[in-house]
Amino acid sequence: MNPFVVTREDLGEYWLFYSGAGLKRKQRICLATCPIDDVANWTRRGPLFDVGGKGDFDELWCVLPCVHKIGDKWHLYYTGRGTSGDGLQAFTGIGLAVSEDLIHWEKTGDVVLRGDGFPDWPDNKGIAGGGPIIEIPQSDGRILYRMHYTLATGRSGGTLQINQAKQSVIAHSYDGINWTDKRVVLQPRADAKYENAATIALNVWPVKDGWRAIYAGIGTRFGAYSICEARSADGLNWERGTPDENLALAPGDAAWENKMVEYPHVVREGSRLRLFYCGNGYGATGIGTALAEPLG
Repeated sequence: MNPFVVTREDLGEYWLFYSGAGLKRKQRICLATCPIDDVANWTRRGPLFDVGGKGDFDELWCVLPCVHKIGDKWHLYYTGRGTSGDGLQAFTGIGLAVSEDLIHWEKTGDVVLRGDGFPDWPDNKGIAGGGPIIEIPQSDGRILYRMHYTLATGRSGGTLQINQAKQSVIAHSYDGINWTDKRVVLQPRADAKYENAATIALNVWPVKDGWRAIYAGIGTRFGAYSICEARSADGLNWERGTPDENLALAPGDAAWENKMVEYPHVVREGSRLRLFYCGNGYGATGIGTALAEPLG
């Protein structure tokens, strides 16, 4: 599950970072590669690093990779799941691994982001990745990095809106390690039944008049994830139109995605956009792809 693709134009390849589950149900970050012009021909390169030790925030799972080059090193941010906490509150931190070549990775041991810092949810611990990092050049020549991630505020028990509650949030950093200025940018909306419980994995890209985005929402209409769109003039305030207007990809007819579609990641491919996403069971049935002409 959790596809995140780096386009290697120098090699003519897509490098797909994702989370894979082993026989003991532990999740690790893995890598697969394919030619850009043959997205059905993948070479699996295996796990990049192991889960954490006993008592660590990532003892059970490493999921939701986000890869970005900061300075002279590649940063791979991932979400950890430990043995403490219940439901979404067991995902207590985003960790960091670094690499010079995108193949050999070393975990830093740092938890660079936690699920705190939001007054509306003062006791929250749940956090998840799922979005990319964008670069915002500053007037002094520095680069401000904006990470899109998920605040997982759900609590076990109760309705779908209670146990699956999530909101799309951002944080900013100059060094990729110290993140500040946390903000909520997209939340569930009650009048759109396909996203009235959660919004996650806000993937953004620039257009002539601002920004476009694709993300996943959970709602009572499907009882699970679907994929939606939004637009913004400033990358902070997002418009979604009227209910159903922004529903981009609902669960389909094919057996592998007839219950949910989720964890979107978008890359440019020539004049088009290519979407990578997961199917049923949060990715148990695999990762798929779709193409679209860009808007705006």
